[in-house]
Amino acid sequence: MMISIWVAALVVYLTFRLWYDGLGKPLTPDEIAHFSAVFQESADNGLSTGEAATLRRFMEEDDGREFIMGNLVEFNPSAVTHPDTGRDIKASALLTEYTQPFMAKILRRAGHPVIAGQAVGGYLDAWNTPEDPRWHMAGLVRYRSRRDVILLSFANAEFAEIHKYKIAAIKQTFAFPMQMRVALYASPRVTVAMLLALGAALLQLVFNESTRI
Repeated sequence: MMISIWVAALVVYLTFRLWYDGLGKPLTPDEIAHFSAVFQESADNGLSTGEAATLRRFMEEDDGREFIMGNLVEFNPSAVTHPDTGRDIKASALLTEYTQPFMAKILRRAGHPVIAGQAVGGYLDAWNTPEDPRWHMAGLVRYRSRRDVILLSFANAEFAEIHKYKIAAIKQTFAFPMQMRVALYASPRVTVAMLLALGAALLQLVFNESTRI
């Protein structure tokens, strides 16, 4: 019974790792060509705001690994018109109508926010930078792969239905992908392993106590 408990915990953890890490396969040339065409069509319809050349390089340099997307956001300062209702709405409230469903889709593909925060002042340290655009917030989001972020965004038909909220709410934004190099908190991989180990140890104690009675 004790061995079964730990074997079950190991199987659950390996299943979690397979979902969280993915298969680690880089985008294929056929996928890159397909997504480039889809992106161009999306851009022609006003649904994508990036540059085709930058996206193609992002795909061609894919190593199949996870990455972090850094985001800087400046909201429109005054109320904006809701794309659906035509009523005035606060920009940050409208952005929520984009982030909530989008984050739900990200979580299903093992992506998740790392940190998000509101700006509390201007630049405290800057060299040779443009005038402070007065960013309102910044955030980091973990994606399992470059393929995932593409499938979740312009290559997803449902994305167009919510992306209009983001465009209407934000005055300007800046997003860039990065590979994690140093982090004080490793990842949910460690947390899940510790929780499963704790659960297995507690079950073992319960089983040992029950066999003594």
